[in-house]
Formats: sequence, structure tokens, C-alpha cells
Amino acid sequence: MKFDHLEKVESDLKRLQDEIWDYSELAFNEVKSSEILASFLANHGFKVERNIAGMKTAFVASIGEGKPTICLLAEYDALDGLSQQADIAEYRPMDERTSGHGCGHHLLAVGSVTAALLMKEYFKENEIQGTIKVVGCPAEESGSGKAYLAREGFFDDCDVALTWHPDDVNALMVGKSQSCISSYFRFHGKASHAAAAPHLGRSALDAVELMNVGVNYLREHIEKTECVHYAITNTGGISPNVVQAEAEVYYFVRSVTGPKCKQLYERVINVAKGAALMTDTQVEVVFDDGLLDVVPNSLLQGVLIDCLNEVGPNEYTKEEKAYAQKFKETVPLSQICNAEISMAVKNAEELKQDRKENSLCSIILQPNSVEINTSGSTDVGDVSWVVPTAQFTTACYSYGTPGHSWQLVAQGKSSIALKGALMAGKVLALACEKLLKDPTLIEQAKKEWDHRLEGQRYECLIPKEIKPHN
Repeated sequence: MKFDHLEKVESDLKRLQDEIWDYSELAFNEVKSSEILASFLANHGFKVERNIAGMKTAFVASIGEGKPTICLLAEYDALDGLSQQADIAEYRPMDERTSGHGCGHHLLAVGSVTAALLMKEYFKENEIQGTIKVVGCPAEESGSGKAYLAREGFFDDCDVALTWHPDDVNALMVGKSQSCISSYFRFHGKASHAAAAPHLGRSALDAVELMNVGVNYLREHIEKTECVHYAITNTGGISPNVVQAEAEVYYFVRSVTGPKCKQLYERVINVAKGAALMTDTQVEVVFDDGLLDVVPNSLLQGVLIDCLNEVGPNEYTKEEKAYAQKFKETVPLSQICNAEISMAVKNAEELKQDRKENSLCSIILQPNSVEINTSGSTDVGDVSWVVPTAQFTTACYSYGTPGHSWQLVAQGKSSIALKGALMAGKVLALACEKLLKDPTLIEQAKKEWDHRLEGQRYECLIPKEIKPHN
């Protein structure tokens, strides 16, 4: 595949990178981000459909004809609480903007769009049948936009789904992620004067605190692969002499499969009920979102690693290396080695040495045969339960850049970040080419997918009555 076309559009892709970073819109509110992407693709000859699966910020842009159909997933939502200036290698207190691209989803979108542009040129130059769809997926960080797409049957006519994620290494994403359910627990009590008439009050804040204590005890009796975490989102006020009538806590519940996640979630609900009983308050459970574990596909992963090796790692200028070094120095050396990555690659020692000697990843990590359970969660999991799916990462940040951090936000407009996104686009386009030229690969991927599911079928963790919401 030729990559010459990228020179003509690189400045436009840089503009997309910068503008979406600047917008930094949160879940289901990515109005500007989704529109600039959809309009960009429409202007480049793609057939664009907006507002899909009941989500105003979801879209699909298609090129080509007939089967097979390959979906390239794009994300563009930001994170709350991560406002940061670009290129500043030191922590700055948040300004009036509280959202930031702390997971690099602006780059994820650019990488998928890059692949789509390359495939458009490929279709022009080759008589080959197939359809490429860029799927604009909102609310990955909170809201699980892909789960709504999967629940509404959007991926049912897709043959393969491919995606990637910005990172500090060039590698496959292997193993299974965690299923996750999130909910708000709202406690309703009764206000009173905390000194003069405490007996008349029923503290919702007490209920929140007791629930948290109960869940912390519960942690001793859950599987090692499971975790529960929370944030108090409403303390009921700032006056200690008023018994708090309202309080709220937001919970994430994670486990290795959907059924196990639901079981653990029910145990957390029971703890909440107990806290309400102890405090003579009422608890309201408000379901927020749910997503499933990723079903890995070694056939597709094999295609992606071949493409990663073919494209090869990026080369960097002295200025880029020096820029990255400043960010690398903000993280203790002992924290730079990612244990999950080290387990998942064959050349772990080479990675360790590269991290010591360089500020940016200069190698392609070769996958290990071990299938690990990773600690994070992604709504890509829901897609993988509907269609064979595979993912990879490219280096867009300095070694050791923590996920969901100010360091990651600050590097988001850099030339390093763009190089990683363009590299991802090349890898995705090469993978599409291989799959279109040899459809038997897709059939093999589907057979493996069927084997892994063992007769199970997709069951969305989000109840039918729950609609996409902010």
C-alpha cells in the first residue's frame, strides 16, 4: 500500500488533532468534535449518516461497495477534571476548563480517519470489493456509546472491527478487559438542626459513608480480578450543623465477565440497602452504564502485528526526543515499566532497556502467547461480542506517561502525538488491505470468534429502558 497521499492531507489531519483537543467535550456532548469529523469525511467523498442509534454525536462514514464490511472505530470524548495547557511539562492547577483529552481520543479519531483516507485512495487504484466504515463512537470514558450501537444492532452487518489506542508503546492490545457497571446511589434522608434536634434528622451522608465502609469490607471477599471504586458526588452541603438530607456516591463495579459483574453489582446494591436501613434513609439506585469484556481474536491480532512490523516504529527528531524527555522526568523511573505490557510481550527485556535509554518508544513489541486479564474496561468489548475485533497501540507520548493524567493531556497537540496517530492510520489501512485481498482471513477470524463464545451470544449490560444520557 502507498502512503504518499498522507503528505497532501497531513496539515488537515493536524488541524483535526488540534481542534478536537481544544474542544475537549465530554460524553454525549461531543457536538463540535463529531461534526468536524463527519464534515471532514463528507468533504472527502464519504457517505455520512449522523445521529445513529439515538445518539446525536454518533455517526458513520462509508466508502466502497459490497462485502466484506470493515468497521474502523473512532472516539473523540474527553475526561472531566483534566484541564491542562499544551506542551507544559509541569503540573498546573485546573483553570476554568475542567475537561481534557487525558486518554488521547482526539488522536484515536485522527488515526481512524487517516486509515479511511488511505483506503479511499486504495479503492481508486484497485478494483476490489468491500466497504470501509468509520464509526464515530461517543462516550467511551463514561456512557459506553459502543454498547448502545451494539445493542441497537449497528454492527450486525459488519464482518470485522478494528481499532487502536494512543499509548507510550507500539504493541498489540491482547487479553481480555474487564466488564463494568456504573451506577449512582442517591440517599434521601431528613434535614434538621444537627445540635438542637439531631434526633429528628436522618443523615443521607451517613448512609453514603456507611455504604463506602461496607464496600471496603466487601473487597476482602471478592475475586482478585474484581474491583470496586467510587467517588462521592454530593455530600449534601457544606454546613456541619445541618443534617444532610441528600447525598450521592458514584460506583464502578468491574469483573472479568458480564455475568460475574452483574453478580458483584447486586452485592454492592445490597450493601447500599443495608446502609439505608442502618440510617433510616431511602436509597435510589440510578443505573448509569455497562460494558462487556473484550473477546480477543488471535487471527486478527496476527494481521495487526504483521502490519505493525511492516510499518515499523516512528523516527523522531532531537527536538522531539528532548520534548518527550521533559515529560518522562515527571514520572519516577520505577513507575515507568508497565507490568501488564511486560507480561504480554516477548521482548520484555528489550522494552525495559529501551525505556531506560530513550524517552520515546523506538521498537515494535512482539506479542506473547499468554492471554492476560487487563485491569481496565472499554466499550470495545461490546463490539467484540457482536463481531471479530482486534486492537493495537502506537506510541503517541513519552515513556511512562500515565493514562488519564495531565502529562498525557499536555502532549496531546505535539508532533509526537500526530506521528503516532498517522502510524496507526497506516497500520489500520494495511490491515484492511490484507483482509479485503484475502477474505479467507475474515472467515478464519469468524470461526475463532464462534469458538471463543462457546454458544454464548451478546447480551448488553445496559437495560433496554436506559437511553444514552449525559
